[in-house]
This record gives sequence, structure tokens and C-alpha cells, in this order.
Amino acid sequence: MGILDDAQASAFEAHLAGCARCSAHLDEFAGMEPMLAMLAEAPTAVPGARPVPRVPEPPAPKVLGGLMDEVAHRRHRRTKRSRYLVAAAAALIIGGPVAAVAVTGGDEGGGRPAATGEPHPTSPAEDSFFEHLPEKVSGTDPTTRVGATIGMEKKAWGTHTVLELKNVKGPQKCVLVAVSKTGEEEVVTSWSVPKWGYGIEGSSHASAKAPLYVHGGAAMSREDIARFEVRTFDGERLVEIGA
Repeated sequence: MGILDDAQASAFEAHLAGCARCSAHLDEFAGMEPMLAMLAEAPTAVPGARPVPRVPEPPAPKVLGGLMDEVAHRRHRRTKRSRYLVAAAAALIIGGPVAAVAVTGGDEGGGRPAATGEPHPTSPAEDSFFEHLPEKVSGTDPTTRVGATIGMEKKAWGTHTVLELKNVKGPQKCVLVAVSKTGEEEVVTSWSVPKWGYGIEGSSHASAKAPLYVHGGAAMSREDIARFEVRTFDGERLVEIGA
């Protein structure tokens, strides 16, 4: 953000290397990159004028305070949502599978309830996060024609992933599995594919044209992962991605 000078940045990095609490706080700011990019966007260029390099400037205190408030709001909302999930799980355990409980982001957009129809397409923030991941591997299955790219970054707890999935049709439920070099398997994340699918070129359905982006995490370290597999809940392998 341009707030720290070279000496301060070095001191910050040295502290971060040994402080798990600050590392966790830094992870919370990771999703703010798209907002920061918008704030740093260069002004419209004048035709015929020579481009002027943009020098990063520290954000004004008002802007910085707003960013801090946004992170605090997200943390509060995440805690509240977790309580709803625990309550829903307890109800299902006690009462059995009597009713389906849907938990959404809640009151976003002026207190209006979240829509229950077709899901919204992937947000620009998710796309941006995927683009900034340091390592990506891709694969396309010759039979199913499903294509996948997985972005990865090392974490103290394992490996953070974002999956980009294309040319997958529904309705079906899928799972991303990480396979270690010794054959150990670990579920990274799972999702549902609507009947119109994701990342399908030429589709008449607007939501089907965009790829699916889904976040996940594996306890395996990056060095231990040999490959990823996208499978259906029925066990069919849709695509394998070498890591």
C-alpha cells in the first residue's frame, strides 16, 4: 500500500516470519487486493501525451481507516455466519434430515435478503485473487473435455488453492482431491454444478459461459502434492492435474 519505507518493510517482514498472529491478520487482508487496485488505478490518459510513471502514494488516513473498518466488518460477519452453521449442524444432528438449511451472506445490499434463484456468476474479486496466486498448473481430460487450472500458494498450515474449472456440465456434485506422492488422498473442496454448467463456450445461458472459481485448502505441504483430481460424487474422474 506504500505506507512503509524500506527500513520499516524489512522490520515488518522480520517480525512476520516469527509471529503466527500477525500472519493470520495478513491473510485476512489478502482479499482486499482488488479494492486496493481500484484505489491505485491511474487517471485517464490524455491522447498524444507521454505516459507518466505512477509513483505509489500512502493512502490518506481516511482511506486507511476505511480499509481497517472493512476487515473488521468481514471478520464480524464471518463469526456470525459460523454461529449459524454450528446451529444448523446441531439442529440436523438432533432432529435428523427433516429440512434443508441454506446459509448465505445475508443482508448485503441494503438489508435485502439474498436471492434464492440462480446463483450469481463469479465475482471479479475471486477472479483477481486467482490471477495473483504465485503458481498455477493446468490439465484437460481428453475424454470428458473438462479443463481445470489450480492456483496454489504455500501456507504455514498447508496449501491454499483456487480452482478454475471449465467445460463442466450439470447437474452434478463434484470434489477436488489432492493426491500425495505416497498415494495419500485429501479432499480440498466440493461444490455443485447447476444444469447449465460452467465455462461452456457458446452456451445460450449467461451464467454458463463463465468458469467456476472455488477456494480450498489442503493440510498437505506443496512439496508433498503429486497431483489433483476433480471427481464426481459417484467417483468418476473428470480431469487430472499434475502438480
